[in-house]
Parts: sequence; C-alpha cells; structure tokens
Amino acid sequence: MTPVMTADSEAQLAAILQSLSDDKAEDVVQIDLRGKTAMGDYMVICSGRSSRQVSAIAEKLVDRLKQEHGVPAGTEGKDTGDWVLIDTGDVIVHVFRPEVREFYQLEKMWMPTGQTAATQA
Repeated sequence: MTPVMTADSEAQLAAILQSLSDDKAEDVVQIDLRGKTAMGDYMVICSGRSSRQVSAIAEKLVDRLKQEHGVPAGTEGKDTGDWVLIDTGDVIVHVFRPEVREFYQLEKMWMPTGQTAATQA
C-alpha cells in the first residue's frame, strides 16, 4: 500500500486561507506553532456569522482539501455549528460563531507574548 501524498504545511496553510477567504470567513488569524508544539505547524482561527455559515465553511474547506490537494482532514463539531475543529495533521483550523470564539479566546493562549490578533490578520 502506497502512502497518500499530502501537501506540505505551507501549501496546506495557503489552501486553507484561500478557502476561508472564498467562503467569507471573518477575522481570520493564523498562528505559527512550529517549535512550540508537536500538534501541528500552524493554527488558523476564524469566525462565521451563524451556525449555518460555520458548518458550511468547515464542510467546503474539508472537501476542497481532499479534492484539490489530497489532504484528508478530521472534523469535530460540524453538526452543532458553534465551533468546528478541522485537523489536517499539519494545520489545525477552528471555525467559530463570534460569541463562542469570544468565550474561549484561543488566540490569547497561542499568540506570542505582546502580539495581538490584529497584528496577525
């Protein structure tokens, strides 16, 4: 059995950011995790305006990654649409409803000291 070829993390990140832009995701933040954790190279956090949009953004992203780049992605939370986690292995994507994103404030946990989300966008 031959292993599935996947794009490198930078190519995955570029494809993810393009997909999020195409689907009108809001407040997109990317965080470089290289050297900080073994869980992935990048984290992307964004918002959708409603549960329906959050689910649609996530579903389209997973489909595009698989169809266009051969990248399999696991998801959690798509049914409720409050917070969807998409994991490609190299890039972790969180798609939130704005209220849920504000509650969990993941950016604050992962941003380097002194850096704000506004400087990442």
